[in-house]
Amino acid sequence: MRMRVLLFVLGISFLGIVAQAQPVSNLEISKMVESFKKDPKGPYQQIMWFCPDGSMVAPKMRCPEPGGVQRAKYKDAVVRLAQTNHVFLGQILATTPNEDFWDKPNHQSRLKQYLVEKYLQATDNAWVLRRGQFYRGAIQAEDENAWGIKFFNWLLADDEAIKIQFYLLREAVRSVPHSQETKSLQNIRSLSLLIADTDLEFMDARIKIHGQPDQSDIERVKAYKTKKYSKLEAGTKEQVDKLIRELEVYYQPINLKDLERYVTKVAVSSKLKQSLLNFTKQQANTKGEQRVKAVSDLLFEIRENISQEIPANRLAFMDVSIQLEGILFYELTSWKPQRLKGVIDLNEVLAKASAACGYIEMWEWYQVKNDLQVADNSDISLETIRKVHDAARGIIEWGTGMNSAVFEETIHLFGAFEPLAYHFTDDRIRSSVLLPLGASVSRLGDFMNLISNQANEVMDIENQSHFRGLNPGFTKGELVVVEGNVENVKVSKDKIYLFSKPPADLKPVAGIATVSEGNMVSHVQLLARNLGIPNAVLSQQNLSDLKKYSGTSVFYVVSPKGKVIIKPESKMSDEEKKLFAVKKRSEEKIRIPVEKIDLNQTRLVNLQKVNATNSGKLCGPKAANLGQLKQLFPDQVVEGLVVPFGIFRKHMNQIMPGLNVSYWQFLNQTFQIAAEKQKATVSKTEIDEYVLAQLSILREAIKKMPLLPEFNEDLRQQFTTAFGKPMGKTPVFLRSDTNMEDLKDFTGAGLNLTHFNVLDSEKIVQGIKDVWASPYSERSYKWRQSYLLNPENVFPSILIIPSVDVDYSGVLITKGVQSGKTDELTIAFSRGAGGAVDGQAAQSHVLEANGVNKLLSPAREPQYNSLPQTGGTLKRGCTFEKSILSDENLQELRVFSKKLQEKLKTTEGVNSNGPWDVELGFKNNKLWLFQVRPFVENKQAKSSAYLQSISPEVKLVQSISLTTIIK
Repeated sequence: MRMRVLLFVLGISFLGIVAQAQPVSNLEISKMVESFKKDPKGPYQQIMWFCPDGSMVAPKMRCPEPGGVQRAKYKDAVVRLAQTNHVFLGQILATTPNEDFWDKPNHQSRLKQYLVEKYLQATDNAWVLRRGQFYRGAIQAEDENAWGIKFFNWLLADDEAIKIQFYLLREAVRSVPHSQETKSLQNIRSLSLLIADTDLEFMDARIKIHGQPDQSDIERVKAYKTKKYSKLEAGTKEQVDKLIRELEVYYQPINLKDLERYVTKVAVSSKLKQSLLNFTKQQANTKGEQRVKAVSDLLFEIRENISQEIPANRLAFMDVSIQLEGILFYELTSWKPQRLKGVIDLNEVLAKASAACGYIEMWEWYQVKNDLQVADNSDISLETIRKVHDAARGIIEWGTGMNSAVFEETIHLFGAFEPLAYHFTDDRIRSSVLLPLGASVSRLGDFMNLISNQANEVMDIENQSHFRGLNPGFTKGELVVVEGNVENVKVSKDKIYLFSKPPADLKPVAGIATVSEGNMVSHVQLLARNLGIPNAVLSQQNLSDLKKYSGTSVFYVVSPKGKVIIKPESKMSDEEKKLFAVKKRSEEKIRIPVEKIDLNQTRLVNLQKVNATNSGKLCGPKAANLGQLKQLFPDQVVEGLVVPFGIFRKHMNQIMPGLNVSYWQFLNQTFQIAAEKQKATVSKTEIDEYVLAQLSILREAIKKMPLLPEFNEDLRQQFTTAFGKPMGKTPVFLRSDTNMEDLKDFTGAGLNLTHFNVLDSEKIVQGIKDVWASPYSERSYKWRQSYLLNPENVFPSILIIPSVDVDYSGVLITKGVQSGKTDELTIAFSRGAGGAVDGQAAQSHVLEANGVNKLLSPAREPQYNSLPQTGGTLKRGCTFEKSILSDENLQELRVFSKKLQEKLKTTEGVNSNGPWDVELGFKNNKLWLFQVRPFVENKQAKSSAYLQSISPEVKLVQSISLTTIIK
């Protein structure tokens, strides 16, 4: 009886799968993976025929029409996992619909999973296919190759896909099988079959070669020869020897002439074919520098012009691009420049190759390419060397960020049940052109730091010039290197953390360094800068190299000029030890000014009626300053309502359920008892545990606190008056605005809650209580506790403003954050709402006084927040082929900044001369303003005599010969 079943997910059959089943836990998936490793069939159930009409028949039967494919059927558990978790294990490509594998609705997750799984198979003894790779007939290499060719021809016909997903496409071409059947490969398969027919012990190797051939097969066959050669018949010995020769030929390094075989079917009218033929002819007898430059140029030409080729030609040139990158690696062994000019040239060539391989976008390359070049003069200034070095180092950071942005979601998906997946990024970077670029940039950086006396001192690792200091400061403590997922990492304020990417809601730490900076004006970065917490950027390789020191007590320093020192605490000098002789910040605590607070205002206030003079009195600076902006720039600020301190205080007078004290009394008693414990010399840890436990009780009680009837009525009436619609009809932001924010020496940026885009009336009411409760969270308490003398006097007001579904938003600082120049502007923007302030890898610029807009870093966030009219947030995917900000946007920011600074200088109640930290966004190219606050830095860290001593002033215009020898 013929068995026929419709094919569903993965091009496979399944029976009895319950619709909308619960997702499988990561622990269960991990156990599943381990079971598959031990199973002779791996994740597969049995071999079947998959027929063109969507049916499936037993292996000894035939499909009702020609064109069937024989391959393995997946185990039901694998099918169920794909349905419930969108996790695909042991993917077989043949019979998979192109659209399913491209998986556009899920940001190409299925393709990315395939690439990550290929990595796991290569590094963990075939991973889930540890035994299943020898399951005969499960995977037919010729079918996989045929499928791959059809898939890429389908996909590469899409100009838009090439434009916006070039890096992912190129990585797919690298790993998805699609080779044309060659005579050499046919011989390899035939020979392996003949050997297996005479010796069953060779069957596993034969199945592996037939199903998943790769370079490791050479050693596999050689190992078989060592073990069995003497026992084989003469004819079989000859076959084994010939198979080894065929494998070595097939996997030998490609020569230039071999590149032409990829384009034999491409018409001579193809411009890229002509370029390739000219390249193979002209470079036939070259090597070293000349050939490396020519390879880089051809790589770049392919990327720039591949969409101009007809779709049928594009796969061939993608293959050529992959091969050229391999040739580049090989030829670099013959070009090792010793002089300064040669190293600079090598950096430029490798940076161009990085762009050609998709690690940065084309518009990004054209922004930075001129900064990589120097004239052929005999001398150069140190300032120019630094510019060249920083541009090249930036490309490494951007390229690493590209890989992370493309694969991060998939790595976390797999890493949750297979931690080895977290090494995928490092492996990709180390096997890319970014590796030699990093080595070359390090040589230039080491030379630059040596002559400027700014060399980093980070343990004993290599490539130390990749460290870049962000915020000055010094500390000591245990070094903690965090690889992989940071979501469940518990941090201590006494430790120093190195992250690939820090959590957006980071609690206090002693020091921090990250691979992904995010952006220099995120809330976390502003807090670190304000509080003198040393902060730096490092490379992924630096992070890996420092892993061996995790758990070591170290001294960590970042100087005002960006020099970084990390060394064992045992090697601190006497001067460095004296820095910690007096308890840090003993005289730096801040008192919140409460004497001017007006608690008599117990009705909502329209935003139009508040200004800077109300800050700290009626409400926090967020509302007061936005009200001031509303008066100064009425068309660029939304309407709004302010819930003043008095309303919060009045609600806190209510009695807490189950207790005989009010919320306010409970709060004050908590800190009174904490003070008594301190006098009684109770340990700080025990006091903090007590306070946090009490604040947790208070926080949960506030969230359930009933709103006073008169406030509820006032809220609904004024909501309609201010926004023209009743509550529940227009989405709003609820922004916490405490009197602890934007003090003279403390920013408080991002410590308390903001509710995004709330529509439902009940959620708005609950949101108000949540915001009132947020200053009593563990994170908020820990950040402020060390710096405030009267933390019990934190009063929250709330700013209620209608949502603006901005196209992109960010932060403007009216000074050069890195340079310190007051005539520069620093900006960071992300797509959608709120990304830049939350620490996303934003697009950052310095707008220099001379009119130059310098790109510091491009955006590298694959998703952004959209604010629908239905409330809540939607995560939307994005790509990076276009700049977020246009030239017109940048010019408007220049003009606006000048107007803002001029107007604030003469505005009553503004007690700062700047610089300013402005939150803003663009919707349909219209500029909207959301916040202005003083930009607060840690003056002690910047002026510390010790920090100044380790990075003395350098004469940047000093002349250095381009012929100088570099080690």
